[in-house]
Amino acid sequence: MSFIEVAMAAARSAGKIQLDNLGKLKDISFKDVKGKNDIVTKIDTECEDLITSKLRENFPEHSILAEEGGNHENSGSQYKWIVDPLDGTMNYSNDFPFFCVSIALEYQNEVVLGVIYEPVRDEMFSAEKGKGAKLNGENIKVSDTELIEDSFVVCGTFYYHNEEIKEKHFLILKKINEKVRGIRRDGSAALDLCYVACGRYDAFWECGLKAWDVAAGSLIVEEAGGKITKYDGAEFSIYGGELLASNSLIHKKMDRLLSY
Repeated sequence: MSFIEVAMAAARSAGKIQLDNLGKLKDISFKDVKGKNDIVTKIDTECEDLITSKLRENFPEHSILAEEGGNHENSGSQYKWIVDPLDGTMNYSNDFPFFCVSIALEYQNEVVLGVIYEPVRDEMFSAEKGKGAKLNGENIKVSDTELIEDSFVVCGTFYYHNEEIKEKHFLILKKINEKVRGIRRDGSAALDLCYVACGRYDAFWECGLKAWDVAAGSLIVEEAGGKITKYDGAEFSIYGGELLASNSLIHKKMDRLLSY
């Protein structure tokens, strides 16, 4: 099986676990002592175990970076799989149907493959470097919205423990809300990126992100014709924590609104 076939099969299997257990959760844990926002469930770990097992079975020499700690490092490998087994855990734990599986492959420090599976709607988003982006096998592209006043955008809300950063975030949110047609906050960065890629949203921004949140989705956006940078337009890195994704047409206007 090819890289993308293995990734898709693993994502579908993990998605089935999520659907089979939706609404049945009883045990929820918290990752840190600062608050009750960053949570983990047995479904996160079960899905991660399944995905990493399939990756190791097919590509035993590759490294793996996974959110819940199922990591396998191979210093001699140029390949690294980056896995978020359940993006949108808080949504999932509250039976809110907006969550997904995200799997990316990095080769020589560049993301070359991304797969994101949303099991509720059975939507498989995928991209390979230089080959475009797809939804359930059909080509997708970003929206053609040119005016910020016509744009429909989405943001993420990082769990700010720094009051100054929190205040800046809400000032930005207020400024953008006064300009755009509509704004949402859905709770899954990976899916928000996919929604930009297929034109459902015109832009998405969030900070405090990890590589597993954005690796697959950022490639899908770029392969769909979109643009990804930091808030100020600087070069984006999946390890940088801050992201502005757009259809490219409103990107400069968005990064001006995000500056502070």
